[in-house]
Amino acid sequence: MKTEHTKGTILIAVLNWGLGHATRCIPIIQKLQESNFTPIIASNGMALALLKKEFPQIKHLELPSYQIEYPKRKILFKWKLIQSLPKIAKAVLDENKIVQEWINQYDIDGIISDNRLGCYSTKIPSVYITHQINVMTGSTTWFSSILHQYFIKKFNTCWVPDLQQSINLAGKLSHTQKGKLNLTYIGPISRFQKKERPIQYQLMIILSGPEPQRSLLETKLITEIVTFNGSVLFVKGIVTKDQIIERVRNTTYYNYMNSEQLEEALNESELILCRSGYSSIMDLAQLEKKVFFIPTPGQFEQEYLAEKLEADGIAPYMSQDYFSIEALNKTTLYSGFVNLETTVEWTALLNIFNKKTDSQFHKET
Repeated sequence: MKTEHTKGTILIAVLNWGLGHATRCIPIIQKLQESNFTPIIASNGMALALLKKEFPQIKHLELPSYQIEYPKRKILFKWKLIQSLPKIAKAVLDENKIVQEWINQYDIDGIISDNRLGCYSTKIPSVYITHQINVMTGSTTWFSSILHQYFIKKFNTCWVPDLQQSINLAGKLSHTQKGKLNLTYIGPISRFQKKERPIQYQLMIILSGPEPQRSLLETKLITEIVTFNGSVLFVKGIVTKDQIIERVRNTTYYNYMNSEQLEEALNESELILCRSGYSSIMDLAQLEKKVFFIPTPGQFEQEYLAEKLEADGIAPYMSQDYFSIEALNKTTLYSGFVNLETTVEWTALLNIFNKKTDSQFHKET
C-alpha cells in the first residue's frame, strides 16, 4: 500500500534464463527500496524462486515462461532457439497483456524490465535493461540484433550495465553505431562488495544456467575436482526450498547460496570457476577476482565474452568438452579483474519515475 512517503510502485520484470538476470536485479531492487519506491517482482521459474528468497517481504507475481530449451549438443543450439521462437512470441504477447492489467490492479507507476520483451506500457515510464544491444547468434547475428533493437525502441529508455568508453566489459555486445536507441550506459552493477578476508578456499565453483548444460557440467566437474590439491567450495546453482550442505573429502557442496553467503565466500576464495555469463563477469570485476571460464556450449554471447576477456589478458577459458582440472594452471598467466572504479548514479536514473505526471504518461481510469 502506498503512503505519503512512498514515491510510487515499480514493477521489476525479470527474464528466467539462468540466474544472471535475477541476480543483477538485486541491487536495483535494493536501490528502489532505499529511494522510497515500492517494488513488485515479476518473473517465473528459478529466477522467481531466487528473488523470493532474497526479498521474501516483497510482492511477487508470475509471468509466462519463454520456454527456451537447451540441447545437449552445441551444434543444435541455434536450431532449438529457432524452434522456440513461436513460444517466445506468444509469451511476449501474453506478458504484455498481463502487465497492462497489473498496472491498474496494483496501481503501478513504472516498469523496469530485464530482458522481458513484452513488459512495457505506453501509459507509464518503462525502462529496459540489457547488455546485449547486439545479440550474438553466429551467422544470424545481424537479424537477432535488429529484432532485439526493435523491442528496445518500445521502451522509454534502455539502461546498459557497461561503460560507454573503449575500456569496457561487454565489447561489441553492448555497443552499436546503428539505430536510434535511447541508451544510457549506467556502468557495471553488482550486488557484491570487495572485502579483505583470509582465503578459505583455493577454488570456488559456481554453476548456473539452463538445463541440461548445468547438470552436464556439474557431473564433469565433480569428477575433475577429485584430483584438485586444495579446498573447494562447490555451489551447484539449484534453488530449492531448503539449503543443502554436503562435505565430500576436500569439497563443500551447496545447492545454492543467498547473496550474503556468496559475497562472503567469493571474498574468501582464491580462484573462481564459472560460466562466462555477463552478470557473473560484473560481480567478479567488482570483487577483482582471478577466474577461469567455461562458456555454456552453443551460447554465442558467453563464448564471445570468454574470448574477449582472454584476449584482454584478464582470464582464460576452455570449452566444456575439453576442460580438465589441470587447465586451471593457466590462470597464473592472466591478470584477473581490476576495479573499473565506476559509480552508478541511481538518483538520476530513478528520476524517470518521478516524472509520472508528465503529459507523455497517462494511466487509464
